[in-house]
Amino acid sequence: MNETEIFEITRDAIFTLLKVVSPIVCVALVVGLIVGIFQALTQIQEMTLAFVPKILCVFLALVILFPFMYNQMQTLSDSLFSKIAGG
Repeated sequence: MNETEIFEITRDAIFTLLKVVSPIVCVALVVGLIVGIFQALTQIQEMTLAFVPKILCVFLALVILFPFMYNQMQTLSDSLFSKIAGG
């Protein structure tokens, strides 16, 4: 295994990580922004109001996006296993 193969594997792993994590982070960002704007407009500074909707939306996004995330991870794993088997 030479340096280019190592860089290729690392690049594939980082891109897969970004593809898997980005939708969940975006959901948390959007929900946090909406809750923050709502809190600023109504001047309600309840701590649970900031966390509960975000947790629920992130959990829902995980349930909905799990097949996509699993497929991306399986593709990366299959690629790595075929490179290992190929020597």
